[in-house]
Amino acid sequence: MYDPDAPTMSGFWHWAVANIPATVTELPEGAGDDTGSGLPAGAYQLPGDARAARFVGAAPPAGHGEHRYFITVHALDVEDIGVPAEGTPAFLGFNMASHILGRATLVATGEIAAQ
Repeated sequence: MYDPDAPTMSGFWHWAVANIPATVTELPEGAGDDTGSGLPAGAYQLPGDARAARFVGAAPPAGHGEHRYFITVHALDVEDIGVPAEGTPAFLGFNMASHILGRATLVATGEIAAQ
């Protein structure tokens, strides 16, 4: 999950997961917890911009306006993308670029009003 509207000049990665098998059609609630216990065998979480290898929830700064949250799933032509577990989401994206067969993106929005 990526927020391009975060006030960082480079956006903010909230969650990245590698090597989800092609047969997986859904993840259980809580799959992005600290242990990744809800992820299928072989899949793993990469540290995002908060340097946590877990899902980090949306929290736009109060009064900053609406933020978009891109949730994208890629179909790849390889089972193992070869990115180390300590790799970054940007490195994952770089390695996936030449292996993408298809992708789907949902965009959610969120905003916290100024107080």
